[in-house]
Amino acid sequence: MDKFTKLEGVAAPLKIINVDTDMIIPKQYLKTIKRTGLGIGLFSELRYKDDGSENPDFVLNKPAYRKAKILVVDDNFGCGSSREHAPWALLDYGIRCVISTSFGDIFYNNSFKNGILPIRVTPEQLEKLFDDAERGANATLSIDLESQEIRGPDGGVIKFEIDAFRKHCLLNGLDDIGLTMQKKPSIDAYESQLKATRPWV
Repeated sequence: MDKFTKLEGVAAPLKIINVDTDMIIPKQYLKTIKRTGLGIGLFSELRYKDDGSENPDFVLNKPAYRKAKILVVDDNFGCGSSREHAPWALLDYGIRCVISTSFGDIFYNNSFKNGILPIRVTPEQLEKLFDDAERGANATLSIDLESQEIRGPDGGVIKFEIDAFRKHCLLNGLDDIGLTMQKKPSIDAYESQLKATRPWV
């Protein structure tokens, strides 16, 4: 998993409440267990028309937001069914940070495990960030995980809270496998001892 330390990029505003995981990545894209290639399906029912052409009104299809790295979204983002494909699709598209007042619990947990930083802010802070994000190509936010700060294009700073363990994992690029591999010397020692004392196991 890639480390998350600092991120600077265009923030795209998505003013829709209760965006569920099916809206993030519709069910027809769930046939794969690969983490790559899902970006094309991200928000596909919003991004594309019935004939497969792009919907020019959708925020990520607008020239200023095509390379957005941050999403500023409305309440209860990532609710609905549990699917790890949702953070996979966001990450494959290039989104590394999602900012909202609230998240679906499973999506929130899955985001951390896949290198995406979900940030909770107050409703008042979210409105300020929506204002920043609506500046188009000038909608650049800077996220500093170490200092737990969001800096807006006008220099304003918003502090955010994050669980210390999750912060540690993101800063060091540690997913569940990475955390396990930190214990590799102890695991190897145990396996060697087991092989010596109980070779039949």
